[in-house]
Amino acid sequence: MTDTLTQPAIEDRQEERRRRIALVASKGTLDQAYPPLILATTAASLGWEAGVYFTFYGLDIIHNDRLESLKVASLANPAGPIQLPNLLGALPGATAAATKIMKKWMRDARMPTVPEFIEMAQGLEVRFFACSTTMGVMGVEEGDLIKGCEIAGAAAFLDFAADADVQLFV
Repeated sequence: MTDTLTQPAIEDRQEERRRRIALVASKGTLDQAYPPLILATTAASLGWEAGVYFTFYGLDIIHNDRLESLKVASLANPAGPIQLPNLLGALPGATAAATKIMKKWMRDARMPTVPEFIEMAQGLEVRFFACSTTMGVMGVEEGDLIKGCEIAGAAAFLDFAADADVQLFV
């Protein structure tokens, strides 16, 4: 007698599998910290398994000493909070002003801060992967990272991402 699955059994097995999103965060500016955190927490809130791979400057988002001081520049950022010609965007204080404006926008919209989003994400069991190669290149030690990060090389993250329903490079 052959072992066959009935249609309801197949559907039950499919329902058991959680959807998965794999995100890559490669930029460490305030404006680039929000998209992967918003997407990861939203997916996790929907019951998805979510993971974010922080590489290159994206490591700043999960770096203990840098995450509180992420900035957004007006220089070469035509869609940023301050729309200035590049020459003016290079003036001292332009980045501080753009950062202050963006933080106000987020506050006014009742959006969590980046540290609050990180706490929410971790509470929702979003996995944070820190790129081991980038850590070596940039001299970042495991102790420099927020608690709960996994150190992973590209191969390990690609294994996670291979089973994802959605993969995004943010």
